[in-house]
Amino acid sequence: MSPPSRRLQTKPVITCLKTFLISYSLIFWFTGVILLAVGVWGKVSLEAYFSLASEESTNAPYVLIGTGAIIVIFGLFGCFATCRGSPWMLKLYAMFLTLVFLAELVAGISGFIFRHEIKAKLGVAYKNAVKYYNSSDSSSGAVDVIQRTLHCCGVTNYTDWNDTAYFKEKGVPMSCCKDNVKCLPETLKDLDKAEKEVYKVGCFAKVTHVMEANLGIIAGISFGIAFFQLIGIFLSCCLSRYITNNQYEMV
Repeated sequence: MSPPSRRLQTKPVITCLKTFLISYSLIFWFTGVILLAVGVWGKVSLEAYFSLASEESTNAPYVLIGTGAIIVIFGLFGCFATCRGSPWMLKLYAMFLTLVFLAELVAGISGFIFRHEIKAKLGVAYKNAVKYYNSSDSSSGAVDVIQRTLHCCGVTNYTDWNDTAYFKEKGVPMSCCKDNVKCLPETLKDLDKAEKEVYKVGCFAKVTHVMEANLGIIAGISFGIAFFQLIGIFLSCCLSRYITNNQYEMV
């Protein structure tokens, strides 16, 4: 009996690769949705921290949102290219996955390398926000949100407010108070009296802890998605090659 043709041997492989790549593309599409959600969550939950340093503000949430949107679009494109069995579409899909993988890898490594510099800049920004606090601008609003949310006061402790112009006029900000009802104006203008009514722990250590914890989550998800794309690159290239070879054999 003559052995089966190469084309008949290749066809099941193509079918198998198509099934895997469609499944991968759907998962890839879902990861795009996750990146979109993480970007929106980062923008909303970390807005107060990012707004502290307007000059050093980060576009990380917007980058995640943009990347997530593009992944959603190309995830659907990957499904379409696989169903069509078009080699050039599959190669374009693999090229896109490669570019996104490299971009996410560079961004993640850069963030890890410069994390101490980012922390130092955040510290300077927070000290300036406390020093020039006036209860009305965006930086002051961010300080209030942080002090209320993290139950802290000042940079290292509540006595940092003693060196500010705001303290000389109005005392310690109300956002430092444990209970607003007990925080009277005359109490806030006297550090000895305010000690019993305001949070004593400084905010900077808590802010950096929250930032590092949340950015760690974002970085972990981004790295996971980045390396997951290697599977898609491999499947796309293999399927494109098998389809091209199969087309040559048909001629």
